[in-house]
Amino acid sequence: MRLTDFWARLEQAFGPGYAASLASDQVLPQLDGRTIRQALDAGTPTVVVWRAVVAAYPERVPRQLH
Repeated sequence: MRLTDFWARLEQAFGPGYAASLASDQVLPQLDGRTIRQALDAGTPTVVVWRAVVAAYPERVPRQLH
C-alpha cells in the first residue's frame, strides 16, 4: 500500500481533522506502543500500520477499506 493510499483511507474512515490527530496522538498496542506516525517514521510498512488501525477500530473503518 502506498503512503498516499494509507492517508486517504485514514481520512476517509476518520475525517481529515481526526485522522491527523489520531495518527499523532493515539498509541496502538498493535504497533508496539507507538503512534501511527511513529510507526511509519520507523519504517513500518504501511500495510502493517493499516492492519493495526483496522484491528484497533473495527467499527470505524468501513468494510470496503479493509
